[in-house]
Amino acid sequence: MSTEHLQAALGYTFRDPELLRMALTHRSAVAEGAASESFERLEFLGDAVLDLAVADLLYGEYPGLAEGEMAKTRAAVVGEPPLAEVAEALGVGQAVILGVGEERTGGRTKPSILSDTLEAVIGAVYVEAGFEAATEVVLRFWASRVAARVDHPGKFDYKSRMQEVVAVSGGRPEYVASSAGPDHAKEFVVQVSVDGKVVGRGAGSSKKRAEQEAARLALEALEGA
Repeated sequence: MSTEHLQAALGYTFRDPELLRMALTHRSAVAEGAASESFERLEFLGDAVLDLAVADLLYGEYPGLAEGEMAKTRAAVVGEPPLAEVAEALGVGQAVILGVGEERTGGRTKPSILSDTLEAVIGAVYVEAGFEAATEVVLRFWASRVAARVDHPGKFDYKSRMQEVVAVSGGRPEYVASSAGPDHAKEFVVQVSVDGKVVGRGAGSSKKRAEQEAARLALEALEGA
């Protein structure tokens, strides 16, 4: 997919094509010398912009939601699964610039890469046009998701659900994280324990995502027991 098709799907046209190119450049391309800078800094910024835009929507449009409900709803719609869904619908996987190794291992369909790239694109919109323009992009794809999750905010916030399930028996989940791999392709692994027993292990491109995956797998084990 060309960047023109991606921009049309996004509903925003970049004035600076190099900024968009940076937002689409995965660290694997930099590691192989195909690019000088990856989207990681823009991803960091886009993650914050997305969080704030969704929080602003929740505060303004849902005055009846308590703070805890707002937090759960936001967590449900900005995590890796929904981000990857939006990115896939936009065709981000076809536009992302990958290194040869990542290309060969199916990087264009990896949820972690799709979600990270989309956050970087949101960050790039913010850099070029400001928060209002970035919010317009976010709301175009997240307003309906927020509305759908308001009644069931905890669906994708697995850590919160884990806390609630374990608290019934007076327990508390404990998370231990480790990481491996080079800086350009670091993977985090987290194991969650209850009363000293490991009940779930998860991996992800960030500690936060690995914790959510560990909690998800733990919940499946506990609720299926």
